Amino acid sequence: MTHPTIQTKIHDIRGHKVMLDFDLATLYEVETRVLKQAVKRNIDRFPPDFMFPLTDDEIDQMVSQFVIPSKSYLGGAQPYAFTEQGVAMLSSVLSSKKAIEVNIAIMRAFVLMRQFALTNIELSAKLNELEKKYDKQFKDIYEAIGYLIQKDQEETKFTERKLIGYK
Repeated sequence: MTHPTIQTKIHDIRGHKVMLDFDLATLYEVETRVLKQAVKRNIDRFPPDFMFPLTDDEIDQMVSQFVIPSKSYLGGAQPYAFTEQGVAMLSSVLSSKKAIEVNIAIMRAFVLMRQFALTNIELSAKLNELEKKYDKQFKDIYEAIGYLIQKDQEETKFTERKLIGYK
């Protein structure tokens, strides 16, 4: 199981990075109903910040973005979205060797995505810092040029002479 494959299964819903139950079931090599059944038997382990059902609007949005081919793909069931903590909790509920291996790969994918996001934030902050620094320097240069141009214009007013010669 490669990180890029798993990363394509991580979605941003309600401001959380989540994986959907049917994708997790595929990765764990179990049926979606088996995964959901295990979760329902251990529902106390899955508070709303670990797992939440998708709304109809969220499902429609996922269909329109081709994350899922159609609503019928879900078989009429409301899919669950699992946050990183929810995925970690799944490994205790699905205690097979495959579940543990997949869970490790998923955790690594989440960590890579978090590191990538932090790198982008740091890079953005550095660019903003440079922009502010050099904008100030360019502002000073523009002011100096403006001052020199204005000074030249004032000097030419006083030094204009009448032309001598034939008219």
